Amino acid sequence: MKNLLIVIATLITLIVLSAGAMQSKQFVKSTSTTTSNSSHNLINKDKLTILSRVIVPNGFKRVNYAKGSFQEYLRNYKLKPFGSKIINYDGSQYFWQGGHIGILEIPVPINGLQQCADALIRIRSEYLWDNNRKDEIGFNFTSGDYCSWSNYAEGYRPKIKENKVTFSKTASADHSKANFYKYLNLIYMYSGTLSLFNELKSIDDSDLQLGDMLIKGGSPGHIVMICDEVINDKGDRLFLLFQGNTPAQNVHLVKNLEDSKITPWYQLKKDEIIPVSNYTFGSSKFVRFK
Repeated sequence: MKNLLIVIATLITLIVLSAGAMQSKQFVKSTSTTTSNSSHNLINKDKLTILSRVIVPNGFKRVNYAKGSFQEYLRNYKLKPFGSKIINYDGSQYFWQGGHIGILEIPVPINGLQQCADALIRIRSEYLWDNNRKDEIGFNFTSGDYCSWSNYAEGYRPKIKENKVTFSKTASADHSKANFYKYLNLIYMYSGTLSLFNELKSIDDSDLQLGDMLIKGGSPGHIVMICDEVINDKGDRLFLLFQGNTPAQNVHLVKNLEDSKITPWYQLKKDEIIPVSNYTFGSSKFVRFK
């Protein structure tokens, strides 16, 4: 009888221990699932615009902009399929593919001229062209001399001797799209981050909007453009950025490699150190196209 009681007690103990182990296993599994779900994935991999590719973080909403505005144009820019590589102007892959979540549908000329500032100049110029605002297309050379599409289309060309630039009519008038891209190639040659840094008005971080740019003027310098914006009830704002680069390559929507909780969204503050992809802005200045 005593032996029978020992056997029964042993069985009861094993059953209790087994049940406890099962509960412990289920708790660990549940905790693991909760942790996984708490890291919010803000990328829609099957979407093909900036607006649809990137999800708004919890507690935020997108800032509204007028239909037909440059801001809405940027937000709805088309993207290549998720996972597309950054390709250089010569057809080779860029050496580092770890900093982007989207490639913009903008061709890269094989001449190698369309680098970081040039890519943003092109996007701005194509918006003005597509919206019948061609007379607004124009940029300063690094020398400070203004070169407009309107004059170029009428046949005026720059003559550059040392640091002096003069314009004279040496070509027939040509308002075609093909000639427009020849004009942009000229701008790419004689403009850049330094000319934009000196030419464009500085913008305070409290007044940032889509189309504004974070810039470091120089040789080399760098520049990136704001392409989306969200805000919460406290007034906190987050932004998306895209960039061209050197060598000339695909324009790409960048990750936030410093903050995995909100990537690819960025907090942007004037005069702060802001790492963007594989470049760090040591002192942040924001500018806006005219």
